[in-house]
Formats: sequence, C-alpha cells, structure tokens
Amino acid sequence: MIKGKKWVTLFSHTGSEIVNISKKLSRSPDLVITNNTPGDKYINKEILKKKIVYTDKNPTVESYRTLLEDADIVTLHGWMRIIPKEICKEYNIYNLHPGLITKYPELKGADPQKRVAVCLDDRYKSIGCVIHKVIPKVDEGKVLLESSTANDFYSEEEISCRLHEMALSLWLELLHN
Repeated sequence: MIKGKKWVTLFSHTGSEIVNISKKLSRSPDLVITNNTPGDKYINKEILKKKIVYTDKNPTVESYRTLLEDADIVTLHGWMRIIPKEICKEYNIYNLHPGLITKYPELKGADPQKRVAVCLDDRYKSIGCVIHKVIPKVDEGKVLLESSTANDFYSEEEISCRLHEMALSLWLELLHN
C-alpha cells in the first residue's frame, strides 16, 4: 500500500509504534507529525531521528491541509484528536484502535485496554485491535482489519503488551498490501 507513495504519520503519545513499524517495513514515513512539544520527555528518542514536524495541540483544517499536502496515505498512532470532516474526505486516513469494537462497541474511545483490565467479570472474553478508515466520528469508520485472542490475561500490562503485538501485525498487513 505504501510502496512509492507519500506516507505521513501522526501521533500524540510516544511515537514508539511508528518506530517499530518502520523497522519491520525497512521504510520510514515521509513525514511524522506530533502535537507534543519539542523536548517532551515521553517521546521515543528513535522517532526524533525521523523527519518530524511539531504542530498545534488542536490543528485547524488549514493546518492539516498544509501538513498533509500530497500525502497518499495517512496513519494515526495514538493521535488524540478528531480529524475534521473535510480532511477525512480529502485524504486516505487509517487508525488502529486497541479495542475489539466489532464485538464490544462500548470500547470505542480512549484507553479501551484499561477498561477491559478493570473488569473482573467475564464481560470481555476476547481482546483485540482493529484498523479502520477515519471519519469525523470517533472509531466509527469502516473496519478494514481486525485481530483478536482470548482474554486470559491478568493485568493491564499483559493486555497492553499483547495488543501492541497485534497492532504491529495489523499495521504491517495494511501497509504491505
């Protein structure tokens, strides 16, 4: 999917996922965008070796257009902003969500792995990730890929670790095809 195309990534957390994907693909994004501040201690040091642009905490439509100019594919990696509808229509934007929203729609939104981990009952028998097309509504776009496994984990840390592995596999599948 990204061979010969301009690939742009956006993140609001550490950028570690982008680093891991880049290593597995042997290709870096053409541009990495973050709404973190320069020098943020949480940013993965490896991501700083990429072509990185810092933007406002809440970019405007025009800011998105300037940043994403000529982008063929845009991927979100913990980008904690709703993309304006105009931008969703103009660009091919994909997001990975670390909650199995195809089975448990209530896991849409932030930190589904935390919500699963605190449930001591058998409500969430499975955990998983999905990659979906981005639309202006949170985690509502068409699901393109998903991965799941039985929830036999005992902590948020175990769940998060497994979801990171699943996420990497899904991104590689999407970006290779």
